[in-house]
Amino acid sequence: MKSSDEVIEFVRGTLARKAGERGVPAASVAVLVDGEIVDLATGVLSTATGIEATTDSIFQIGSITKVWTATLVMQLVDDGLVELDAPIRTYLPEFHLADEQAASAITVRQLLSHQAGFEGDVFTDTGRGDDAIEKYVELLAELPQIFAPGTMFSYNNAGYVLLGRLVERMRDTTWAQALTERIVHPLGLERVSPSPYEAILHRVAVGHLGPDDDGVATPAPLWAMAPSNAPAGSMLSMTARDLAGFARMQLADGLAPDGERVLSSASVEAMRTPLVDLPRLTAMGSAWGLGWEIDRTGEQLLYGHDGNTIGQSSFLRIDPQANVAVVLLTNGGDAQGLFHDIADPLLRELTGAGLPDQPAPPVDAPDIDIAPYLGVFSNSTVEMEVSQDDDGRLWLEQRPAPSLVELGGEASRTELVAFGDDSLIMREPLEGMHVVLAFLAPAADGRHSFVHVGRALARAR
Repeated sequence: MKSSDEVIEFVRGTLARKAGERGVPAASVAVLVDGEIVDLATGVLSTATGIEATTDSIFQIGSITKVWTATLVMQLVDDGLVELDAPIRTYLPEFHLADEQAASAITVRQLLSHQAGFEGDVFTDTGRGDDAIEKYVELLAELPQIFAPGTMFSYNNAGYVLLGRLVERMRDTTWAQALTERIVHPLGLERVSPSPYEAILHRVAVGHLGPDDDGVATPAPLWAMAPSNAPAGSMLSMTARDLAGFARMQLADGLAPDGERVLSSASVEAMRTPLVDLPRLTAMGSAWGLGWEIDRTGEQLLYGHDGNTIGQSSFLRIDPQANVAVVLLTNGGDAQGLFHDIADPLLRELTGAGLPDQPAPPVDAPDIDIAPYLGVFSNSTVEMEVSQDDDGRLWLEQRPAPSLVELGGEASRTELVAFGDDSLIMREPLEGMHVVLAFLAPAADGRHSFVHVGRALARAR
């Protein structure tokens, strides 16, 4: 499978069948190979309407939006308007946190690489006006600092909203308008929709929850999350081809198809250069750059980003050596499983290396002293409790806060087993993956101060 025709043949023979097996109502795939984008779609955009998914249908890309926001910030760096190692307060003096010392120290680079350290899952709706992001930033003043800036990776949605506000301030326009003028138009992308007002002009995927007891996925009650979170990924929508077009610019050292420079080659390289390691290989990669998730380092670099909104999931992976990018957009079901079904064989054939192996629980879990792991770890959106039952088995209970329940979060109880190196792993997969819990920073009593699942949650008790 080396040509675009062979890619089309593979996807055509695989996508519909695998989407059906995985309970995915609709999926759209785009692959960049030999400088050409090929795309295919299958399924229905809503099980309520039965509208067919086509390659010109748009899906929400969720947190992949963050890479677009990072690109806008790096354009500011290219133009000499922002310095990566300058405190964000240099440009947004109104930025405050509960910890003022931290607020004054956090840099643009730390925000881009999720090292700011303040609690980042805040989804407050501040209205639909052009000032929604500005109002959101005002709310950050009450957020606690979880760890010192620059000392750890912890995925931070609020940090990217703050970066979106930086773009607004330095460009004297809205984030959506800056994105349209400085990325969408130069790249000639046809259906990128920053909000529902643009999306309604196109064939639009609806997210799905479930399936219910009857085995049918149900359309989500909301189409999009709050506009205040737009720079972090609450509503940006596009076709798979549009997202592959953005990836093509990144692979072309920042050049648009017509030769216009969108981003400097230095910024392209900086965005995909590993800057901070994650405690363990997780669904969020092994390291992070200035916006990109790094799945594999070294000579066979693989990077990308995933996204999730209400019932929609998106995936992008890029291999710069092979000049290949793979996009999958979905609207429900086992999206993670479908991504592996499609992306892994494509990458193996086109680049010589598939997706990194995901962690799996050991057949014979080692005996460990479980005392350092037991307890409750929390932030404002979820409480995670690790406990041991009378039979000696370890359990993780996750209790989402009401704000997360509104977005589809559910309480769960999952068995854990030892995984080595101060880590536990789920015995059974969650959304297609065995999630690893890394425990960090043991205190004087030997108990770990944090549990890390892509986000760092501090011990509450």
